[in-house]
Amino acid sequence: MTAATEVIEQTKRWINDVVVGCNFCPFAANVVKQQSVFYKVENSGDPALCLTALLNEAIRLDDEADIETIFLIFPHSFALFDDYLDLVADAEDMLIEKGYEGIYQLASFHPLYMFANAVEKDAANYTNRSIYPMLHLLRESSIDKALENYKDPENIPGDNIDFARKKGLVYMKMLRDACM
Repeated sequence: MTAATEVIEQTKRWINDVVVGCNFCPFAANVVKQQSVFYKVENSGDPALCLTALLNEAIRLDDEADIETIFLIFPHSFALFDDYLDLVADAEDMLIEKGYEGIYQLASFHPLYMFANAVEKDAANYTNRSIYPMLHLLRESSIDKALENYKDPENIPGDNIDFARKKGLVYMKMLRDACM
């Protein structure tokens, strides 16, 4: 098994066991079941090259209608959360600059993810704490379509926070760490 294949398999396990298993994204199970998720490992730590990689994945979504969502995974870079947040900000700016605003949405996941005004040991952070730093690119039209059939979508983040806090920090960390 190549290193990239192992990273992708671990990421799939995290998505299945944590994201789908905890129902953090009620739309993820269907996309995973349909096998319309694309995974790409980027080994560079150069932010400019990583942004180019993200742009290439947006172009992939342009060209390949059977792909609903893409995870761009950075297993060897952006270990510091602040460095990762800089990448996210630059990625959002680039997507707007390239005309992708309203077409693709960017979601962010990081092993040290911490919501603004949260404490480090808040189990709620595990709703976005992945096994590797990664950027998640989603089709906005698919999100809009999924939301049409979902009652009270504005409650999803709060429900996720409540779930993680009820399960507790030890449980959430163990669940995530078991994916590696």
